[in-house]
Amino acid sequence: MFKLKNLLLAPAVVALFVSAHTQVMAQTAGAQATETIVVGLDDNFPPMGFRDEKNQIVGFDIDMAREVAKRLNVDAQFRPIDWSAKEAELNSKRVDVLWNGLTITDERKKHIGFTAPYMENHQIIVVLAKSDIANKADLAGKVVGAQEGSSAVDAIGKDESSKSFKQLKTFGDNITAMMDLGTGRLDAVVLDEVVGRYYVAKRGNEFKVLQDHFGTEEYGVGTRKDDAALLKRVDDALAEMKKDGTAQKISEQWFGANVIK
Repeated sequence: MFKLKNLLLAPAVVALFVSAHTQVMAQTAGAQATETIVVGLDDNFPPMGFRDEKNQIVGFDIDMAREVAKRLNVDAQFRPIDWSAKEAELNSKRVDVLWNGLTITDERKKHIGFTAPYMENHQIIVVLAKSDIANKADLAGKVVGAQEGSSAVDAIGKDESSKSFKQLKTFGDNITAMMDLGTGRLDAVVLDEVVGRYYVAKRGNEFKVLQDHFGTEEYGVGTRKDDAALLKRVDDALAEMKKDGTAQKISEQWFGANVIK
């Protein structure tokens, strides 16, 4: 009787096991089906992408990327990288997109696929409030700082006035350059307007922004040249966000104005 009872229970146990196994397999397949886009960024680039007091990555570009990921039904994973090696990080597939105030240039277009511009920017000059430097010409014989691998370095190099600098000193990030400006080790810093004005506003009357600048540029999202499908998806999502006002809303939250291009 005992053996018969166990034999009668066996099919039910097997059926239960098969059902549970099927559910686990389905859940696993569902998890694998969720696409993840890895976003490469400089996490010391406020207000575009930086760490808050809780060490969480936040910023204007972070919110923009999260909204695009939501519309594409994918997970966005943010990975801080060495910004001076951003093209290598992208092409080695450690990241899928570069999204952190990435300036569109003809040189970068040779190696990176770009979305349509979503923002316009200038390379501004920041000096101490008490400085007698009033324009680019006054930078002659001065020590000027900029972030290594940034479009600021490219913009400076294209300007004739840079030949008169005593030294162009590069830094790993803009915040370190601004700290050196504050201590007097630099005479000026050239950096993205969105970053510079954000930093200047937080430091009260310590710095001033000159009217002269090193040119106008546009920001875009960068992908691998051979990843045309992802580029189109991100581009289309950004276009939708501009059209329905979502991009403007995010911009106003961070800048108090609509800076979307």
